[in-house]
Amino acid sequence: MYEEDAVMSSRFKPAIVLLCGLAACGRSKQPAETAAPAPAPAPAAAPAAPPALGVYVTNETGGDLSIIDAGSGAVVATIPLGKRPRGIVVSPDRSLLYVALSGSPIGGPNVDESKLPPPDRSADGIGVFDIRQRKLVKTLPSGPDPEQVALSADGKQVYVANEDAAQLSVIDTGDGHLIQSFKIGEEPEGVTVEPGGKRVWVTSEADGAVFVADLDSKKVAKSVKVGPRPRSIAFTPDGTRAYVPSENGATLTQIDVKRLVPTKTIDLGKGMRPMGTRMSADGKFLYVSTGRSKQALVLDTATDKVVGSVEAGDRPWGIGVSPDGKTLFTANGPSDDVSVIDIESRKVLKKIPVGHGPWGLVVVEAP
Repeated sequence: MYEEDAVMSSRFKPAIVLLCGLAACGRSKQPAETAAPAPAPAPAAAPAAPPALGVYVTNETGGDLSIIDAGSGAVVATIPLGKRPRGIVVSPDRSLLYVALSGSPIGGPNVDESKLPPPDRSADGIGVFDIRQRKLVKTLPSGPDPEQVALSADGKQVYVANEDAAQLSVIDTGDGHLIQSFKIGEEPEGVTVEPGGKRVWVTSEADGAVFVADLDSKKVAKSVKVGPRPRSIAFTPDGTRAYVPSENGATLTQIDVKRLVPTKTIDLGKGMRPMGTRMSADGKFLYVSTGRSKQALVLDTATDKVVGSVEAGDRPWGIGVSPDGKTLFTANGPSDDVSVIDIESRKVLKKIPVGHGPWGLVVVEAP
């Protein structure tokens, strides 16, 4: 019985193998399953249009830029820039911002600078920010530790106060090459182009002076003595007078631009620490931020008298005014906000939270 079963099994074995082979061949002829195509990535959203009136604020400790829509009073974007963004200026066509970026460690009052870490010179530069695209498009070489910047009337040159190097650098905004440099006083800070565009003025905090660089002759025309620790420069629109604040002297020095001589010292009152300055478009008023004194002052340039003041916030530094001359803005570093001030009523209308350590500020109408 077992032998018959073995014989029968051997007879059917080839057939079984053939059937299995046919089955396998049939499976091999079935088309392989194909994966579904991956969905195409969604197109990047276009950046929002710039605010009709924007307030652009550099946040020194945060390393970024806050964009405020002045109409709504809201921050509409915060964009990373780099280390220690401070001085800021807008291009003549209002399409670009130039921002001083610095790898030097933050010092300031009551800081032992000998205990600070070494500077990161690779972080020094002038950031070029595209207002429409809302992004940093390039960084120009700047020289060491740029603090404040100014632009030529045609936007082809940026003027940089290099604080650690005691120099003024002139940089080509197209390819970033150094056009020329001027040796000036120690700790340069404020830098402004004289109306007419042929001379650049730079304050020296350590020297208590303003250095006037002549671009045509490529040399410093003169240094003008002012009060201790000058911080910025503002010109009347006709280019006849300049005003320079002395933070440690509680004064403004008025300078005759043609003769390059001081003509008046304006006492701002005991305890005032003037820092930032901004001239009204018509030249009738000079607005002054006073840092640790917390005030924003209004100076009548016809009488050179302070005609108004308002407590702006904690250590206001950067200062700007709306094109219609009705609203003042101050960047308040310790409280991380920007004050919106009604000039006529001399009242703070609103404080807008921004990034950490707001420093510089510029008001820009949309291009």
